[in-house]
Amino acid sequence: MKKAVLVLVTAAAVAGAALIPSSRPVVASTSASTTPPGFGSALSAVKQPAWQTNASVNALAVAGNTVYAGGLFSRIRQPGKPAGQGDAARSYVAAFNRSTGAPTRFAPKLNGAVWSIATSPDGKWVVIGGDFTMVDGIKRNRLAMFSVATGKLVAGWDPSVATRVKAVAISGNSVYFGGSFGRVDNKERNYLAAVALTTGVLLPWNPNADAEVYAIDLNDQGTRVFVGGAFSELGNTDHYALAMVNTTDGTALAMPAAAAIPQPSFDCTSQVRDIDTLGGKVFVANAGDGLGCYDGVLAADSTTGKLLWQNKCLGATEAIQAIGNWLYKGSHAHDCSKDGGFKDGSGTHHLLVESAINGRLGPWHPNTDSGGTTEVGPLAFASGGNDLWVGGDFLRVNGAIQQGLGRFTNTPGGAQPALPAAPKASSTRVGMAAISFPTVVDADNIALTYTLFRGTTKLASWKLSSYSWVKPTVTTFTDSAVQSGKTFSYRVQVSDGRNVKSGAATPVKIR
Repeated sequence: MKKAVLVLVTAAAVAGAALIPSSRPVVASTSASTTPPGFGSALSAVKQPAWQTNASVNALAVAGNTVYAGGLFSRIRQPGKPAGQGDAARSYVAAFNRSTGAPTRFAPKLNGAVWSIATSPDGKWVVIGGDFTMVDGIKRNRLAMFSVATGKLVAGWDPSVATRVKAVAISGNSVYFGGSFGRVDNKERNYLAAVALTTGVLLPWNPNADAEVYAIDLNDQGTRVFVGGAFSELGNTDHYALAMVNTTDGTALAMPAAAAIPQPSFDCTSQVRDIDTLGGKVFVANAGDGLGCYDGVLAADSTTGKLLWQNKCLGATEAIQAIGNWLYKGSHAHDCSKDGGFKDGSGTHHLLVESAINGRLGPWHPNTDSGGTTEVGPLAFASGGNDLWVGGDFLRVNGAIQQGLGRFTNTPGGAQPALPAAPKASSTRVGMAAISFPTVVDADNIALTYTLFRGTTKLASWKLSSYSWVKPTVTTFTDSAVQSGKTFSYRVQVSDGRNVKSGAATPVKIR
């Protein structure tokens, strides 16, 4: 609910994705209305232009055509520029045009880091939370609200939070927030609180957690609040890492899906890092601190709290964003073998997509590095429905200079398939040629169409799946419609539905 996203999909797409075998990653479902031709999920893996930051982006939120970013940065700079070139001052918070990636004039001056951002459903207000105590020379203790229309700090809206605000969500006339604090407006509120959107007055909502809260969101109906973090109790009742509470006083409700998160032990402590809701589902991201500790994502019914699916990829999941039938994931994923994906040793896959229907890996393979100060990588996502903004502690996106902030869209075309190799061709039998060729990889697709030509004559087509972490498969074909003594050339063409690549030809003399 915290971000506007596309929810319209065709019935055929839903049925098709549900029937995908659980032992394999999800193949592109190109019939979905959120899947333009040329790539398999809602977005392309091609990086679009966006300004950068000089340090980590911890939080993102969208209001209309504006993206708000908060973090540890003090300057922003033009796309592709190295540090120190083409930059401008921004103290811990900035705003960008969603269509162009360029900064707006929004430039308040803060004296401390921003860790959370939320925009109101009507797009009129943006609330930031963090460590700051001053905004433009005016006292604001770790929570502040701005007008989206004017960019100005809202006068008189000044809840006073004792320490860091790490998570914010807005629903109706309430602003819900969590963090490391114990008091709000000098009243006891342990790690969770709510204030009125219109006045900033403290509300009775008081779940009373016993440890830090890192994530908060509401279902689309605004009837359930989901909170996640490092806590073990809410209201002196056992609720480890994840809970669903009501919107009035914060009383915890039954959430069966929370039992899927392992209880802390000497070897494993897994905490909730991000929560996102869409339609009737809530998605929950975890990060574990032990070897093999749970780092995965689960989906639950956002009314009953019943577990719908869970994946167990290893590598802490820091950010998630649901768009249509897809769930985009920012993590340190290095081993998804338990879910039919890549094995340990294939590298770190910081950006992935999963089916929102069953949690299986899908067709979207851009990447960042983790070359920032904390060596984490992606930390925050936001979307306006046809894009994904990625914030974090990284220096590169898809191998190119792009620090702190990245942008992906559904601009038609997408990434192109790799150029297919010239096929191997031989003739060991009279009047016959044997041809073979390997699959290639496309960052936007798993399933590609391969066509084999003899000269300009189409011989056969195959729809084959390939994965960057799996050795290419080899397809063979026997051509028996050729004359002995003549030389023919064979080539392979590969298509993702929009982009076509043709490889070099291989001649062979027929026996």
